[in-house]
Amino acid sequence: MTTEVYLPPDTLSRPDRPAYEELSKKAEEDPIDFWAGIARELEWFQDFQAVFEGNGVTGKWFLGGKCNIVANTLDRHAKTWRKNKLAIIWEGENGETRTLSYHALNREVTRLATVLKSMGINKGDRVTIYMPRIPEQVIAMLATAKIGAVHSVVYGGFSTDALRERMMSAESRLLITADGGYMNGKVVPLKEIATEAIKRVPSLESVIVVKHIGQEVSMEPGRDYFYHDLMSLKLANLVQTEPMDAEDPLFILYTSGTTGKPKGVVHVHGGYMVGAYCSTKWVFDIRDEDRYFCTADPGWITGHTYVTYGPLINGATLLLYEGGPSTPYPDRWWHLISKYGISIFYTTPTAIRGLMRYGDAWPKRHDLKQLRLLGSVGEPINPAAWKWFHRAVGDGQCPIMDTYWQTETGMICISPLPETPLKPGSCAKPLPGMGAEILTESGEPCGPNEEGYLVLTRPFPSLARTLYKDPEEFQRIYFSKFPGKYFTGDTARLDEDGYFWVIGRSDEIIKVSGYRLGTAEVESGLVSHPAVAEAAVIGVPHDIKGNVIKAFVALKPGFSPSIALEEELKAHVGHEVGPIAKPESILFMDNLPKTRSGKILRRLLRAKELGLDTGDVSTLEE
Repeated sequence: MTTEVYLPPDTLSRPDRPAYEELSKKAEEDPIDFWAGIARELEWFQDFQAVFEGNGVTGKWFLGGKCNIVANTLDRHAKTWRKNKLAIIWEGENGETRTLSYHALNREVTRLATVLKSMGINKGDRVTIYMPRIPEQVIAMLATAKIGAVHSVVYGGFSTDALRERMMSAESRLLITADGGYMNGKVVPLKEIATEAIKRVPSLESVIVVKHIGQEVSMEPGRDYFYHDLMSLKLANLVQTEPMDAEDPLFILYTSGTTGKPKGVVHVHGGYMVGAYCSTKWVFDIRDEDRYFCTADPGWITGHTYVTYGPLINGATLLLYEGGPSTPYPDRWWHLISKYGISIFYTTPTAIRGLMRYGDAWPKRHDLKQLRLLGSVGEPINPAAWKWFHRAVGDGQCPIMDTYWQTETGMICISPLPETPLKPGSCAKPLPGMGAEILTESGEPCGPNEEGYLVLTRPFPSLARTLYKDPEEFQRIYFSKFPGKYFTGDTARLDEDGYFWVIGRSDEIIKVSGYRLGTAEVESGLVSHPAVAEAAVIGVPHDIKGNVIKAFVALKPGFSPSIALEEELKAHVGHEVGPIAKPESILFMDNLPKTRSGKILRRLLRAKELGLDTGDVSTLEE
C-alpha cells in the first residue's frame, strides 16, 4: 500500500529542540525518569517523592508532590517578562475585541477566586461553568482551580436537560453563566436555559451571571449575582494559589457514553498539568513570538487542554473567538488569522471540509503567510481535506499535526511532530513516552494494515483517574477488555512504516462535527416526546460533518408519520439534548429490529443503511 508522503520544510528545524527520535529513545530507556524530568520543568510547591505507582497503564503520579496548575499557567509568568505579554486576544462574533496580558489575566483570576472563596466555595467543591467563548469562561476555569475547587464546564450549545443532568451529577454548589452568547448570527439565551435547568438541582446555592449581550434576564435575589458587581467589590485580602496534592481533582468533564447518562471524566492537577504542558510544547512547537488559535470551545476537552491550560502553561498568546467560521462570510477564520498574525492554527476536519466547499478564493483573499503550523483534532481527517488544508490554507508550507487523543487521555497520544514526514489521513506515531498497539478481538497484535482495536500500552501522567462517583465503571469500560492496557474504543490499522490510521468508533458513540454523542442520550431525547414509543439512532457518513445522525422511530398508537412530526421531533431533540444532537433525518418504522432479549439491533440498522453485510441475525426477534 503506497501513500503520498510530505516532508516538512527545513525552516522547522530547531537546534535547541530534541528530535522525536531522541525524546523517544530517552523515554524507552527509563520511562519513569523521563516523565519525572518533564514534570520538574514546571513549578511545584513541594517536590514529589515517587513518580508512579500503579497497575499496568493506570495509577497515581508524582506522589507526595504539591502543585496547582494555576501556579504554572499564571503565577510563574507573573515573575518574568511574560507578565507584560498578551495572554488572550479575544474577538466576539459581532466584532468586539479585548486583550488581556498575563498580568491582567492573573489579576482577574485572583479577584474572581477571592469572590468565590468569599461565597463559601472551598477546596473540592464543584463549580459548573456554562458560558459562551468569552474571556470570563477561561477566567472562571482558572479561578476555580486556583482555590482548589473542581470545575465542570458544560458546552454552551447544550440545552436545559443536559445542563441539569451534569449539574446534578457533579452536585455543583455554584453555576457561572452569562446572560447569553452569539453563535452563527443567533443569540443563545444561556441564563434563560440555566434558570430552567437549576429548578431541580438541590445542591446549587448561587449563580454568577456575566453581562455579555446586554439582554435583560431574570435574577433571583439572594441566589443570582452579576459578575461585574462582585468583581467591583472592595476585596481586602486577595487569595493565594492553593497548594494541591498532585492527585487532587482539577476538573470533571462529562462525555457521552453508551449507557444513557454522560460519564464524568475526572482529571487531576499534577498528571494533567504535565501532559498538557509537554504535548503542547512538542506538537505545536510554541515559541515566544507565536500567536496561537485553536477553534475549540472549552466545553470540550480540546478547549481545556489546547485553548486554556496547555498554551498558558507554555506562555503562549492565544486567540479566543466567540463565533463560527462562516458568519458573516466563510472567511471569518482566515480574516482573524491575517488580522492577528496567527502562526499556529488548530481546528477540526469537519470545519475544514465545510470551508473547503467554498473553494480557494476565500482563503486567498487574506494574507496567511504568518502561518507555520496547522493542526487537526476530533476525528480522522480524510486525505482530500488534508491536502486542501495544506495547500489552500498552509500554502503547501505548513505541516499538519493530525492529532489523536480523547477526553479520557487528557493530552494528545498519537501525532506527528513538526519535523515528522506526513501521510495525509494518518496521525503518524505515538508521542514520546506513549505506547500504542492494534489488537484483534482475542488480544493478539494485528498484522500490517489489518483493522483492529486501538489500545494504549504504557502509563502516562494525564490519563483520567476515574469516572466521578463510578470507579467500577471506569475499570470496566477502559481496562477490562484488554487487562493492563487502555481500551480506546476506536478501531485503527498500523501500516508497514509504523504509522497509525484511525478508522472510527467501535461502540455506540457517534462523532458529529468532531463532537462525541452517545446514541442513548439522543434516543432518550426522542423517546421523551409523547409521540415516540421507541427510537434508535446511528451515525451515517457525511461529506462535511464526518457523520450525521439518522433516527429510526416507532410511534405510539394514535400518531402517524408526517413531515411536520419529523421536524417537531428534530426540534425536540435540539431542545432536550442540544442542537448538535438533532437528527439529520428520521425514518418512521412499525417496529425496530430487536434481539430476543429486547435489545435494539443498531448494528442491523447501520448495515442496511450503509449497504453492508447484516452479519449474524440468529438472535433477531421473530
